[in-house]
Amino acid sequence: MSETLLSSLQRGSHQAMEEIYQAYWSDIFDAALKKAGDEALAQDITQEIFISLWENHKTINLSSSLGAYLHGAVKYKVINYFRSGKLKAQHQTALSALLDEKETIAADDKLLLKELHLEVDSAIALLPEKMQMVFSMSRKQDKSIKEIASELDISVQTVKNQLSAALKLLNKSLSYIILITVLIGLT
Repeated sequence: MSETLLSSLQRGSHQAMEEIYQAYWSDIFDAALKKAGDEALAQDITQEIFISLWENHKTINLSSSLGAYLHGAVKYKVINYFRSGKLKAQHQTALSALLDEKETIAADDKLLLKELHLEVDSAIALLPEKMQMVFSMSRKQDKSIKEIASELDISVQTVKNQLSAALKLLNKSLSYIILITVLIGLT
């Protein structure tokens, strides 16, 4: 793939995008199919990758070849699909079982609550390091924004920004858990 084609893409050339699409679609689809094992899913992943490439064409900065970049995107899209799809399916199955039962045992509630806490902790672990620290100090150690700012030697506004960003990211990745907890009365 020539650097000229990539430069043209970065400038917004539809022709460059079409050439990249034609050159890589089959290879990227095959890689997605091999990793996902489902043709419809592989098509969706492939389309998402090319849509994302176009949407981010102005800011794309490749340290390796475009082919390597696209194959890396396949890997992450498949991982994200299975991570979110399997977890949601597991929780939906657990939720259905709980709703079908007339009575639930307190021990089961504790186990589910523990599992939900693990999910939340996993989501927190995916936050950037500084954001994790600020979030943990605020929510787990019950420290005020001023205390956090003082301890970390950062501004109060930076603490507020970090907390706001953390909550947005967690809300996005854990929205299905909120529904589960409301439906089973854990909140």
